[in-house]
Amino acid sequence: MISKFKPTWMIPMIYNISPVKLEDMGIKYVFTDLDNTLIPWNNPYGTPQLRNWLNNLSKHNIELVVISNNKRSRVKKALEMLDLDFISRSLKPFPNGINKALKKYHLNKKQVIMVGDQLLTDVWASNNAGVRSVLVKPLIETDAWNTKPNRFIEKKIWKKLNKKYVDLKWQEDIND
Repeated sequence: MISKFKPTWMIPMIYNISPVKLEDMGIKYVFTDLDNTLIPWNNPYGTPQLRNWLNNLSKHNIELVVISNNKRSRVKKALEMLDLDFISRSLKPFPNGINKALKKYHLNKKQVIMVGDQLLTDVWASNNAGVRSVLVKPLIETDAWNTKPNRFIEKKIWKKLNKKYVDLKWQEDIND
């Protein structure tokens, strides 16, 4: 059961993911969580670093789709300045949102990765959908009120993961 929480890769932040490496791996789409993964949960406007990374993805013909548990109005407002597609109310850790995006864009599982900052939602949903996952550290140290219980449970899961998978380590980029 603990293997359901094991990420494929662990990197400090989403902006470290190299579009060149993604292209070399045949990745066509990056699915990503919204809050504290793509943007800080309390700052929906993004950063110059985010815009630069999105431009680099585009140069390599890699699309980005946000897959969020938030309601449609929240995600739409957060992304209106970034012009990104999204799936809201994705019900992570269930694979519903990921599967919906795979179907919508006519993708197979090898053409995507899912990036998120939570084991209990993002990584578990990725593994449930059979998609490679990238766990990132939260962009900021604080969380929205509804994420705090997950962080408490994650601490217990981390202990079990580290005991079973002694090779788990943070890397600078995927495939390092």
